Amino acid sequence: MFTDELSPLLKELASQPVAFLGGFVSGILRLNLTDEPVKSWLDKQAGRPSTPPTDTNGHQDGPQSITID
Repeated sequence: MFTDELSPLLKELASQPVAFLGGFVSGILRLNLTDEPVKSWLDKQAGRPSTPPTDTNGHQDGPQSITID
């Protein structure tokens, strides 16, 4: 009875132990994966640049800061 409830959890742990334990620890520590420095570390691990892409004119996509006098 109790093992039936834990079997999906144990299957995931057996199939991908590093990813499972990483997600488990981040859940226990309540880490937000979109906050720095976690986001930049995840981007490095995935091989993605941590800065937003720029076009050929040097303009960034997305929100930009402005100053108002």
